[in-house]
Amino acid sequence: MKYAVIEISGRQFWVEEGNFYDVNKVHAQPGETIILNKVLFLNKEGLIQFGSPCIDSFVIKAKVLKHLKSRKITVFKMKSKKNMKSKNGHRQDLTRLLIQEI
Repeated sequence: MKYAVIEISGRQFWVEEGNFYDVNKVHAQPGETIILNKVLFLNKEGLIQFGSPCIDSFVIKAKVLKHLKSRKITVFKMKSKKNMKSKNGHRQDLTRLLIQEI
């Protein structure tokens, strides 16, 4: 079983080959292949490698499937006795990546 722990957009993901993951927006077109070089941990059929902090000689190839938005969250702020109310919504931009090669 091949898997790795990688860092994308400031977050760490445990990834396997052939699966897709939703990450914060990556500036690449759908259908493009991107190279992920921040590999923190690697298990390749029993061969285990730890990075300090990254494994320099290893990269992971991922394909951008599509860009999407997360579900909407509501942010409500209020100050009592001051008649101040604020209601906003937010939807985070995401990118769906397919891990092609570890």
